[in-house]
Parts: sequence; structure tokens; C-alpha cells
Amino acid sequence: GTASVAVAGIFAALRITKNKLSDHRFVFQGAGEAAMGIAQLILMAMEKEGISREDAIKKIWMVDSKGLIVKGRSHLNHEKEMFAQDHPSVNTLEEVVQKVKPTAIIGVAAIAGAFTEKILKDMAAFNERPIVFALSNPTSKAECTAEQCYRFTEGRGIFASGSPFSKVTLPNGQTFFPGQGNNAYVFPGVALGVIACGVRHISDDIFLITAESIAAQVTEQNLAEGRLYPPLDSIREVSLKIAVKIVDWAYKHGLASWYPEPADKEAFVKRLVYSPDYDSFVIDDYRWPPAAMQTQDV
Repeated sequence: GTASVAVAGIFAALRITKNKLSDHRFVFQGAGEAAMGIAQLILMAMEKEGISREDAIKKIWMVDSKGLIVKGRSHLNHEKEMFAQDHPSVNTLEEVVQKVKPTAIIGVAAIAGAFTEKILKDMAAFNERPIVFALSNPTSKAECTAEQCYRFTEGRGIFASGSPFSKVTLPNGQTFFPGQGNNAYVFPGVALGVIACGVRHISDDIFLITAESIAAQVTEQNLAEGRLYPPLDSIREVSLKIAVKIVDWAYKHGLASWYPEPADKEAFVKRLVYSPDYDSFVIDDYRWPPAAMQTQDV
């Protein structure tokens, strides 16, 4: 879920940077499960654009507690070895950003303040629209605040967070409403789509489809306000569209269990959407009008 919602935010950001995913270089602060999940989904999306897996891996750099993950470094597990770069050792995130000049930095190590003023200013110097995702929870562990990102990038940063942040207004009057990459965007729609058609195997493709669907529902107005995700109050509509996409994909790839295949997949899924409205079990109570209860003279 974390990977899917993070990549959804990246897809939305591409509409601002106006280039392809494979044109970007990513630096991760953290190399645990969350980082690996996001990186693997980015690889899938880059391969879908047409570049080789080998070339895609070269665009993803990871920093853990011992510095940049590079080839020849000892005690790397299999997943870290996959993303080990052919590069001299670098000890700090600041140095990595200076040397790699990434277009996007993604924080998933729960190190508060990891995205320093210098890093954010460097990102703004290297890129017209730097992508800054501070995804660690809770807010006290965020790599930077929304206000810091916008202030140190002169309002050009494309920001998303794992924790909620209030709107930010800069001295020049620019106002931003930071997007929160919440798993709530992912799981209801995925569960609905999987259950609706009885998907036999939940592959990473489903989470990539989900990311694409979430990003497609972000409006130009949302982007102009700094939002990389649809408003949470539209979560039912977002989830429905995700589910329909999954059902369509499952039937096309022979992974659905329920047949015959529905002709109208949206109507098919809508019938399964939970409704919080219940019939009343209270006995109907009728009251006579007061005037009718009065004794009348004959």
C-alpha cells in the first residue's frame, strides 16, 4: 500500500515536471521494506515506459545508516545488492544529493530533519521543480515539514508527506495544501476489486494499476494547490474507480474467478459497494392530529 500511494504521488508529480518517469533520478533516505517496495514499483513503471531493468536500476540510489549503497560494500542483503551502484562510497545524504543531483528525494527512514536546509536548497538549485517526499510517520519523524520544503525551494518543491500537514502560505502570498500519501487511498479500492471478480493472485501489477488510477483522479486544480492526491472526502469515488480498473485488468489477463465476465464492469462493482444506510427496524408510530382528538358536539 505504501509503495502504491507513493508512486501515485510520483505519477501526479510528472504532470507538473512534464517529463517521463524514466527521466528522473531518485535518492532514497532509507533502504528498508518501504523503500524497497516503492523502488520495485518504480522499476516496474519505468520498464512499462520501455527502458530496460538494468537502466532503470541506475536511476535509483539508496542511502542507509552506513551511507550510499554501492557495489563491493559488505553485508548487503539481496535486495540492497540489486540497487548497489557502481560508485565510490559516500557517507552522508547531503554528499549523495550533491554528487547524484537527483530530481526526487524520498524519505522513508523515520529520521526527523534528514532533509536539511542545504539539501532542499541544493534540490532547488539542481531542478526547476524538485520532488520532495517526506513519507515517514509520525509527524515528529518527518524528514522535513511542508513549510520547510516550500520555503527552502522558493515555492518550487513538489511535496508529499506520510503525515498530515496544514496549508502553507509563503511571504509572497503563495499558498499550498500539502498532499498526504495515505494508504487509505489504496486498500479499499484494491480489496473491492479483488473480491468483486475473485482475483486468484494479487500481483504487483495490481498496485501499479492502483497508483495510475489514483494519479489520474488528481485534477489540474489539485496540482495548482500543491495536492498530489484527490481530496480524501472523495475516497468512495476514488476506490470505485480503482476497483473497476482492477476488475477490467483481471479479466483481460485471465486472473478473475467469477464468470461470465460482466459487460458493464462499473455497474457490476457498484452493486458490491458497501452502503452504511440500513432499513429501520423501529415500529412505525402514527399520531392523530390534536384537533381530531377533541370531543366534538353533535
